[in-house]
Amino acid sequence: MMGSLPRPCVTGNYRMRPTATLDQAEVKLLDSAFMLRIFYGFAVLALLSLAISVGGKWFGQSIAMAGHTDDVTVHEIVIGNDVIAAPANAIRFERARRDGVTERLDLYLHWPDMRGYSPKLRDDFNHAGGARRILFLTFEQRMMSRDMSGRFEPIYRSLIEPTGEAAQGGVMLYEFKQDSGYLNEVLAVAPSSGAAPFVARCLVGPSAEESLAPCERDIHIGGNLSLTYRFPRELLQGWRALDAAVLATARNLIRTSR
Repeated sequence: MMGSLPRPCVTGNYRMRPTATLDQAEVKLLDSAFMLRIFYGFAVLALLSLAISVGGKWFGQSIAMAGHTDDVTVHEIVIGNDVIAAPANAIRFERARRDGVTERLDLYLHWPDMRGYSPKLRDDFNHAGGARRILFLTFEQRMMSRDMSGRFEPIYRSLIEPTGEAAQGGVMLYEFKQDSGYLNEVLAVAPSSGAAPFVARCLVGPSAEESLAPCERDIHIGGNLSLTYRFPRELLQGWRALDAAVLATARNLIRTSR
C-alpha cells in the first residue's frame, strides 16, 4: 500500500497580514476611541459649567429677591363671587401669583404710596434697619355679619375698660378684660362723624415689639369679601388717611360689585 501523501497548502488569494500592520490598526482604533471619550468628557464638563452658571445666576437672583418679585403682570383671583385683579408684585406669596380660584389672597403694599415690591423699595420690604412701612392685606369670604367697626357696640364695648391712654389723632385705647379672651391686646377706637367708629386691635408688650404690623382692622368690601389689614402702630395717629387709602386701593382691585 502506498502511504498517504502530505496535503499541499492552498492559500489562493488569501495573504497573512504582518503582525506590525495589525498592531498599528489596533493602536489607531484605540487612539480614536480614547479621543472620542475625551471629547465627550469635555462636552459634559462644558454643559455642567453652563448649567452651574445659569443655575447660580438664577439662584443668586432668587436669594436677592427673597421671595419678592418686581413683575407687574396682573392676575385675576376669584374668591366666591368676587374677582380681585392684583399685580404680581403686590401678591405676598409666590404660589399665589397666578390666575384662578382661591379661598384667601394675601397682599403687601408699601406705605404711603400703596405700591407693590420694586427694587427701589427693597429695603423697606426687607425691613432693613427695622423699617416698618409695609401694610399686609388679606381678602377672604365674609364669615361674620359685621366688620370690626360694626362689632364695637354689640361685642367689644362689654369686653373693654378704659386705659386712660390716648393716641394722637383722636384715638382712644382700651384694655380688654381678663376674661375677654383677648390677651396682650388693646382696642383702638376713634369716633367718625356720621359713621361707625374706626376700630382696630393692637398687640402690646413683647409680641408688639416683634411684630412688623401689630395692629389689625377688618372691613367689609366687594360683594361678599372681608378685608383684614395689618399695619404698624405708629400709623394709628393718621388713621383717617390710612383707612381711606386701604379702602380706595382695595376697591380699585376688585372687579365685581362693590
